[in-house]
Amino acid sequence: MTEEENKLAGTGCEALVPEEDRKPLAEIERSIIKRYRKHLWSKFVKAIKEYELVQDGDKIAVAISGGKDSILMAKLFQELHRHGNSNFELEFIAMDPGYHPNIKQLLIDNCEYLDIPIHIFESGIFEVADRIAGDYPCYMCARMRRGALYGKAQELGCNKLALGHHFNDVIETTMLNLLCSGNFKTMMPKLKSKNYKGIELIRPLYHIEEEYIKKFINYSGISPLNCACMVSAKKTGNKRFEIKELIGELKEKFVNVDMSIFRAAENVNMDCILGWKKDDKKYSFLDIYDE
Repeated sequence: MTEEENKLAGTGCEALVPEEDRKPLAEIERSIIKRYRKHLWSKFVKAIKEYELVQDGDKIAVAISGGKDSILMAKLFQELHRHGNSNFELEFIAMDPGYHPNIKQLLIDNCEYLDIPIHIFESGIFEVADRIAGDYPCYMCARMRRGALYGKAQELGCNKLALGHHFNDVIETTMLNLLCSGNFKTMMPKLKSKNYKGIELIRPLYHIEEEYIKKFINYSGISPLNCACMVSAKKTGNKRFEIKELIGELKEKFVNVDMSIFRAAENVNMDCILGWKKDDKKYSFLDIYDE
């Protein structure tokens, strides 16, 4: 193991790729609209159009964690601005929740290499989540990080906050709610913030499968951050990883089961459900049974 690899071991970084194996920036950018056009670029544009995620005059805060998903999202937005409708502004924001110093430097180096002009701000969230969340810090950490990102987006005058959740995140959330929470609730492609007036959260990777994000990152030769949390590394794993494994097993037995899970949220038959919830009010099928 090299000296640099020793420094990063156990800090949440993916395996380091030698610098000489990194593709030139122009080649990385070209691969998005050429090599991975079908699985990345086209599906990104599809989500933008289908869910009306970007409008003229938008100022979008693109949240960069340094992981594979947010790196791809940043480059996709840059390509959209460069080759598509450019009547919107971009701000790339990166929160330091308490990264190991070498991890933070890797984030900075990757963004510099990829020509992503990030605004870094510190929050200390890892330490707070470790102190107040006990053995399960991930949920608390995610909520706090979301709030910090909303706050920074608002400070920069943005009306939208883009997060890098992808297709697999969507179906895993759906199954997590179904199997562990007893409700049918999916991850929405966009939603209005209740606590930060005038800001809308958008998920432009909504149709992109994680498999192809990994292929793009491996092709580019970039070493992304993983969770990069030294707190969760010492804690009990969460259910999301188990759900991911379960879906993988189901895919071996049922053709296109992942897409069926996704489409289930688009094809809810209101005549065949026992109850639903809207604006925090619960309804029963009996309420409309005699109509």
